[in-house]
Amino acid sequence: MKNEYLEIYHHDSDRTVTHKLNSLELRGWITTLKYVQKEIGSLVDICSNEIRSKLKDSDLFVKFDKKKEENARILEILTRYSHSRSSIMECDEMECDMAYIKEHEMYRKSYHYHLDKYRMLKEEFFAKMRKKLVS
Repeated sequence: MKNEYLEIYHHDSDRTVTHKLNSLELRGWITTLKYVQKEIGSLVDICSNEIRSKLKDSDLFVKFDKKKEENARILEILTRYSHSRSSIMECDEMECDMAYIKEHEMYRKSYHYHLDKYRMLKEEFFAKMRKKLVS
């Protein structure tokens, strides 16, 4: 959906408001995933060879590489999904609206699952950094 179509007005129907809010939410997901992509790169870059050797856990960096690939894949999927929503306002049947809403829910679950896994990986990374570098 284009920018001018995302502003919510008092006269908008519940259906229209739902689609606009979902589009705004999707935009937020895409922004977050772009940040995660940069953050993963930064976390890996911070860890010089000296720090990596102290951690003695190359598996952790393999996990970051996999997570970066996964993040890029999800970002690509959500970007394509965002473009596919351009015809959403042309829906004039409840079944069409429900299809878009169900699809959005599926993407919402995938997005949150991905972020939860990424957060757990970061927590593992920071715990190992604290343990190895402080001792």
